Amino acid sequence: MSSDNVQTPPSFARNWLEKLGQVLAGEPRDRQELVEMLRDATDRQLLDPNALGMIEGVLEVPELRVRDIMIPRSQMVVLEQDMVLEQILPIVITTVHSRFPVIGENKDEVLGILLAKDLLPYAFGVNQKPFNLRELLRLAVFVPESKRLDVLLQEFRTNRYHMAIVVDEYGGVTGLVTIEDVLEQIVGEIEDEYDTQEDTQFKKLGENTYAVKALLPIDKFNEFFDSKLEDKEADTIGGLVLREFGHLPKRGESIDIANFRFKILRADSRRIHLLQITPKKLRENK
Repeated sequence: MSSDNVQTPPSFARNWLEKLGQVLAGEPRDRQELVEMLRDATDRQLLDPNALGMIEGVLEVPELRVRDIMIPRSQMVVLEQDMVLEQILPIVITTVHSRFPVIGENKDEVLGILLAKDLLPYAFGVNQKPFNLRELLRLAVFVPESKRLDVLLQEFRTNRYHMAIVVDEYGGVTGLVTIEDVLEQIVGEIEDEYDTQEDTQFKKLGENTYAVKALLPIDKFNEFFDSKLEDKEADTIGGLVLREFGHLPKRGESIDIANFRFKILRADSRRIHLLQITPKKLRENK
């Protein structure tokens, strides 16, 4: 047979042959198959479980958007432009943050970012100049809610900034995100005995107590407990509790709001994660 009679296989045939070759070669055809292979390797003790978790986190990052991990507007700890040093230092000490958005009239007007370390010369009397908060501000970076996390992480690394203000399509501030928040998606969070499942916002701890995720919308909380809590500034139950405390509470702190006692089960230096809820009437019946 002459070479002129040899025909190139049609595209569908080439695709089929490529897939067959992948199967025979044991190569994953998509991300799901890759994850399954890695999990199988972990089951056979060829891969450390912690390493598997980080690899899965890396693979998931491109699928997430800033809105999925941002600290909501209601839980942002901010400074006001007219604050004096004596007002700022207690906030810095209590929250243990390293960066703070500084606002004008409201949270939609972010003027810049204050680095806590820039306060040290004033706090220890090294700088004798009159304190002016606006003179210490660094440029605030704004990112849309829809930005992919892998793109944001690359921008954090390239431009060497650690915090970005998140805005919606109308330019309103909806939250903030830090490089630590992005990295947490890779290395994961430390969970404890109070953690609820990913697909539920509530977990019953006992006859009279519940664990509730701080990001639970207030209306969902009211629907579950048949209550009427509301806050014009907060959308989530964690945001409402944060405003009532007046500072970022630590684990174990509690506060009474309306007919409920709220106890902090888990919180870090940036936000509340998990709350214990005890309805007042149930407490009185104990």
